[in-house]
Amino acid sequence: MVKRKGGWLRRILKGLAWALGGFLALNVMLVLTFRFVPVPVSGLMIQRRVEAWGSDKPYQSHHTWVPLEEISPSLGAAVIAAEDQNFADHFGFDWQAIEKAVQHNEKSRRKRGASTVSQQTAKNLFLWNSRSWTRKGLEAWFTLLIEVGWSKKRILEVYLNIVEFGDGVYGAEAAARTSFGKSAKRLTPSEAALLAAVLPNPRKFHAAAPSEYIRGRQAWILNQMRQLGGAQLVKDLGG
Repeated sequence: MVKRKGGWLRRILKGLAWALGGFLALNVMLVLTFRFVPVPVSGLMIQRRVEAWGSDKPYQSHHTWVPLEEISPSLGAAVIAAEDQNFADHFGFDWQAIEKAVQHNEKSRRKRGASTVSQQTAKNLFLWNSRSWTRKGLEAWFTLLIEVGWSKKRILEVYLNIVEFGDGVYGAEAAARTSFGKSAKRLTPSEAALLAAVLPNPRKFHAAAPSEYIRGRQAWILNQMRQLGGAQLVKDLGG
């Protein structure tokens, strides 16, 4: 009986090891593939589509992949200024920002996040929106993978192409077309700052019809862009 139990245990552990190894190998393959291949669809896009099936509200998705060279560098500078000013220097996680967010959240009911562009790219591309520890753990894993496997320019390129800018609007090209009737390459610094300003809640705020709050964020982002070096921020990224 002891030998049988030991045999079953070994088989179970061996099966779990193979399953874990296969999962990790698939993750690495996906990350390496998207290092070179344009992203056709993201986890967030799939989630929104599934959510729409259970809603009476009409849903239409807009997404067109364009290379980083076809996106105004002002937009890259704007999202870095607004979302992750240490993007060029950290390895996926901004520990100083995390510490500040924890201190702020202990004292305030209005919670503040500290997700980097790398973390948001990992979450939007491979995962789903939720507040579970499982999702946060997977987000950290994929963040490390893309930091190891991609350049900073590639991370920014993927982020700008899949980030949600509005209800059913994904990526810089779709956002520029729907909000301003122009290509992402022709966005001005002011328009870029408006798009970056809605990112905290793109399904509530609209760059095409900005509220007073969004105008205030736009002005702050433009000021931060100037202090950080403007479009040169993107040109100086490695990759």
